[in-house]
Amino acid sequence: MSAPSALSRGDLLRALAVVVIWGLNFVVMKLGLQGLSPMLLGALRFTAASLPFLLFVPRPALPWRYVVGYGLAQGLGQFGFLFLALQLGMTAGMASVVMQTQAFFTLLLAAPLLGERAKPWQWGGLLLAFGGLMTIGLAHGEGPGQMTLAGFVLTLGAAFMWAVSNLVARRAAQAGAYAPFPFIVWSSVVPIGPFFALALWSDGSAAVWAQLQSLNGTGLLAVAYLAFLATLLAYTLWTQLLQRHAAGRVTPFSLLVPVVGLWSAYAFLGETPAPLQWAGAVAVLCGLVVNQIGGLWWARRATAS
Repeated sequence: MSAPSALSRGDLLRALAVVVIWGLNFVVMKLGLQGLSPMLLGALRFTAASLPFLLFVPRPALPWRYVVGYGLAQGLGQFGFLFLALQLGMTAGMASVVMQTQAFFTLLLAAPLLGERAKPWQWGGLLLAFGGLMTIGLAHGEGPGQMTLAGFVLTLGAAFMWAVSNLVARRAAQAGAYAPFPFIVWSSVVPIGPFFALALWSDGSAAVWAQLQSLNGTGLLAVAYLAFLATLLAYTLWTQLLQRHAAGRVTPFSLLVPVVGLWSAYAFLGETPAPLQWAGAVAVLCGLVVNQIGGLWWARRATAS
């Protein structure tokens, strides 16, 4: 079946729902980290996203290396780094911007690992976004509400691990009958043990038990949001959109995630980016725009010539 020429009203609403869920995701993480350590929040998130569903969600018809690889990269790697970054001073709004550099890390990794060569406009977008990242990095500080350098570097590490998980998912989709919901449920089992082990190692068993005993409504809602909405629902909707429509028609919606992220961080947490951070964020978003729609411009230019 050929992809529709335009998104239906239902698919448009699904895309916007994903944008809102992922955009608010960073504020929810900050709230969850008020009562939980990064590693314990990760353990609870993936416990809720996997264990309640294992009895009735069939195991993915894929080699286990893809399930384990994705769980380690996307679960332990991406969110381990990101939760730690947010605890160590990364602001929620800037995290929503910096995490989008996963698109460029994916581009750089796809060349040696998948043999996919970057196009000229993609290199242009990469350079523009890199300049924006350097500008954001220069605006770090150590005061209350400021983005720390450690938080910034860890968020870049989270974006890199997201890119690694993208490549694992792409290989998985080529290896067998890839169904997004079973894949994310079963791969979410993988990081539970490592997250709990890291929580016990970094916090101590007494502190972990105390956090679980004092878990309040905010913490429970944060875990539920991260597990059921940000992990299971949003990922499944996004993958279904990519299966029904050309990637070039769907992926530009991801550019709206930092917009929602910056607004929600200001509205709920009172975060106000510094002028240098605004300039860097604009450069990163412009680089993403060039990367996403540059192919259309290049094709029209080639046709015209």
